[in-house]
Amino acid sequence: MIVFDKPRSLADVSTSYCPGCTHGIIHRLVAEAIDELGIEGNTIGIAPVGCSVMAYNFFTCDMIEAAHGRAPAVATGVKRARPDKIVFSYQGDGDLASIGTAEIVHAAARNENITVIFVNNAIYGMTGGQMAPTSLPGQITQTSPYGRDPKHCGYPVKVCEMLSQLEGPEYLQRVTVNSPKHVNQAKKAILKAFRNQIEGKGFSLVEVISACPTNWGLRPDEALRWIDDNMIPYYPLGVYKDRSEKKEEQA
Repeated sequence: MIVFDKPRSLADVSTSYCPGCTHGIIHRLVAEAIDELGIEGNTIGIAPVGCSVMAYNFFTCDMIEAAHGRAPAVATGVKRARPDKIVFSYQGDGDLASIGTAEIVHAAARNENITVIFVNNAIYGMTGGQMAPTSLPGQITQTSPYGRDPKHCGYPVKVCEMLSQLEGPEYLQRVTVNSPKHVNQAKKAILKAFRNQIEGKGFSLVEVISACPTNWGLRPDEALRWIDDNMIPYYPLGVYKDRSEKKEEQA
């Protein structure tokens, strides 16, 4: 009896990610959700610009490549043209929280019936480790060698907190994948985000705190601990909006 296997929705190829990068774990959770919901043949994914730019090679469902930051706009167009399809975007912090800020805000405000997987590793990974919109105060990067100074660079963008102030979104949750317990929580959140779309509830975003050992200058095991010690205190895990829970409470 098979108790553990590669998800059907993951392509049988090697990924382009660095050792210790947790994009691979997140890909698996997305693929497992697609498999468990039986929607592989009915799903369209939108790939971003960034470390996961080649996500179109890693999933077996239909995929579209979007211009930098425009994945929510592309996803909106696809979903409105084909409302029978399940549409998700997979985006990093430079893609979603910088050049794509307007797209994600307005897709959320309109409560577009799409699913967004947002990977936050607090740095620009693909282009060499520059400071990102999500880089922490004091964090050393290639463009902040003395640490991010909020006086000059402003404060990090907290996407879940920001979007939670809008009336539109159905579901917003922040998770991480640096331990088995957290991986299980992340899977439940991703499943819920896809189910919400299947049920026509509207915009769902799951923010996943992710490790970038290469650009953080840490070993993979140190990077997982760095998430606990530095990322989670600044980006608390949890549900930031869930209309379903509110309706249950009111009932």
